[in-house]
Amino acid sequence: MKRTWLASALITSMITSISMSATEFELSGKVSVEHRHFFKDAQFEGQFNGGQSSATIEPELYWSWNDGFDSIIFTPFYRVDSQDDNRQHGDIRELAYIHAADDWELRVGIRKEYWGVTEFQHLVDVINQTDGVEDFDGEDKLGQQMINLSLVQAWGIVDFFILPGFRERTFASEQGRLRGPIVVDKNNVNYESSAEQQHLDVALRWAHSIGDFDLGSYWFHGTNREPILTPSFNSEGVVLQQYYNQMDQLGLDVQATLGDWLWKFESIYRKTSTESFVATQAGFEYSFIGIFDTNLDLGLLTEYAWDSRGVVDFNTIEFGKSGSVFQNDLFVGTRLAFNDMQSTEMLMGVSTDLDHSANSFLMEATRRFGDSFKASVDIRLLQSSDSIDSAFMLRDDDHAQFSVEWYF
Repeated sequence: MKRTWLASALITSMITSISMSATEFELSGKVSVEHRHFFKDAQFEGQFNGGQSSATIEPELYWSWNDGFDSIIFTPFYRVDSQDDNRQHGDIRELAYIHAADDWELRVGIRKEYWGVTEFQHLVDVINQTDGVEDFDGEDKLGQQMINLSLVQAWGIVDFFILPGFRERTFASEQGRLRGPIVVDKNNVNYESSAEQQHLDVALRWAHSIGDFDLGSYWFHGTNREPILTPSFNSEGVVLQQYYNQMDQLGLDVQATLGDWLWKFESIYRKTSTESFVATQAGFEYSFIGIFDTNLDLGLLTEYAWDSRGVVDFNTIEFGKSGSVFQNDLFVGTRLAFNDMQSTEMLMGVSTDLDHSANSFLMEATRRFGDSFKASVDIRLLQSSDSIDSAFMLRDDDHAQFSVEWYF
């Protein structure tokens, strides 16, 4: 936390030193209201039933000067929530200084860095910590302190990362839904490194486009973003303790655009002091353009996930060992793009655990209204009859989510 505010103070001092007459200032962002409705009563003690309402604000302030070669971006975030105390939280998503030159770029501060090409799981996305209270799909990330030097070469873009601070994952509180039977204690955290949150992580990534292929590979050394959860005790009783070990991870992502086919591949190799494993996500999307002589585009998606660790067995947790939710899973889905003035889109998909016959269904639909508003509907249904599978803990958490966003 000290380093977070040190970075904030440093960038703030840089802002005040800039002549306002030489700068360009932009303010944008969004405000959203959201409501989730759970179709079934909660299965664990302390959880709420029925609906959950919330609102967020995420402004973005952008300064640029020196003909745009220097800039600062600031993106704070805050959510208020009617049911889950842990989901009512704030974060600095971005607060960074960026200097661009002809063949290099320097980025210093708090940022979000996304890697990945697949649709249903992002194995290679390792820099930022997951903001787990936002949604259980892992798409939302916390801001990460970093120094990032990007070199542009004819043979690719090379990025060097120094990551001087670690963020712990967020989890639902006792009142929250989309959690297991034992609450994760956010105050009960241990680290393999004696430096704990101050461990200095590093990463190196290469990315390049060759013809129809977009390639990326990286090496990461530092604190694992995925905590190992083990039973412990506090004054309230049994809780889950977070343990963050050290890891080295190699990652590879490939995307090939071949006509109407889009082929996607992600794979990682991770080594810790207690285990090593390989995980892969691969698949394709085929697009039918202008079906039935309309503006409608239809995409068919298929992906397969494999993880050498096998499934997470929550009945027999072994300290230092982890598992995967997607150890042998098949995903199929369809994407509809209406190509209308309102940018209407819809994604539907089904995932199946081929080992334990667990299934989940998702639907995501969005549509703009006017120039400033966007409405979204998300539906998620979960089915499992095997207590070993992670979906078993969420079998009563089927829900629909409605949101309206105002962009300014």
